[in-house]
Amino acid sequence: MRGINIAKVIIGKRKEKGITQEDLANFVGVSKASVSKWETEQCYPDIVYLPQLAAFFNISLDELMGYEPQMSNEDIHKLQAELTNEFGTKPFNEVKKHCHEVITKYYACFPLLYQMGMLFLSYSSTSNDEEQKTSTIKEAKELFSRVRIESDDIDLRQIALHMEATCEMMLGNPNATIDLLKNANPAPPKEGLLAQAYLMIGKIKEAKTELQENIYSIIMWLFDTIPVYLTITADEQAQFDEIYNRAMAIIEVFKLKELAPITIMPFYLAAAQGYITNKNAEKTLDILEIYTELVTSDIYPIKLGKGDSFFTLIDDSSKIFPLGITELPRDEKSIKKDIADAVIGNPAFSALSDEPRYKRLSEELINNMLN
Repeated sequence: MRGINIAKVIIGKRKEKGITQEDLANFVGVSKASVSKWETEQCYPDIVYLPQLAAFFNISLDELMGYEPQMSNEDIHKLQAELTNEFGTKPFNEVKKHCHEVITKYYACFPLLYQMGMLFLSYSSTSNDEEQKTSTIKEAKELFSRVRIESDDIDLRQIALHMEATCEMMLGNPNATIDLLKNANPAPPKEGLLAQAYLMIGKIKEAKTELQENIYSIIMWLFDTIPVYLTITADEQAQFDEIYNRAMAIIEVFKLKELAPITIMPFYLAAAQGYITNKNAEKTLDILEIYTELVTSDIYPIKLGKGDSFFTLIDDSSKIFPLGITELPRDEKSIKKDIADAVIGNPAFSALSDEPRYKRLSEELINNMLN
């Protein structure tokens, strides 16, 4: 990450031109001592001299000041890991202050703003102060909105739009969500066309990679959608069973417990809640046991974008995820707590509190959270 670094720029550009401090001082109209102070970082040039210096070196003002308003994806990745660790170990407001400093410094770096919005959204639930939680979601929404409106990256604008709509829903504004999404363009199926283009020029591996990434994305999207569909069909038992059984078949066929465990967790929870709503305690407990076995297995640290014997060309650098970031924007401790609270703290399952199977799986979830 870079800030203002005018001293090194002046030294470097002056040496490129092969001139002395005195030569530069004479051009600008200052003393040699002034140039020396600039280069030794004792002070900055007065603002009136900046255009002259930029013109003399034939560079922009940003280049003169050594200011880079963008961060590389690698820097964003490192920063995300740093802030994730801070959210897990430091007071919430202290980490938010750090985030605000970064946002202010790189307010024109839209990939960074998107990721900061994701961090705010992810950690808003960890605050015990409802007002603070709401204000954090609003801040995330504002960041997504800026990315949606200002970014030149079409794909980034699109995912920011959907995250902005998510924030509106979390804030209890369904009409705002509808306004954002009702005319949104779906992502074009470029992967299929791109794969055909690669095939035409003999790039077989590139074609396979594009197709695998497309299939992977579709599966991820499918299990982002199915839990909602289960929820709204809970009062239609036959339809609910059909959705559940088909989704379970997909999980089995694509081995999603190993491939993408966190993606299918919401599905199990939605299915369990649907069956308990229909007073089918045995089926509910069966599903909660599957969920508990999954979340207490060796899946940590959770990584996105893992491949397997089918997805042989998918790896952690897969471009199917924004910015190439494949770690969750949460620390492991917080993730495990949310995983346990989704069952133990869920009032939908309170009717099972005296069931031995429920008590056992609750203990397993608590132990997993503490380890």
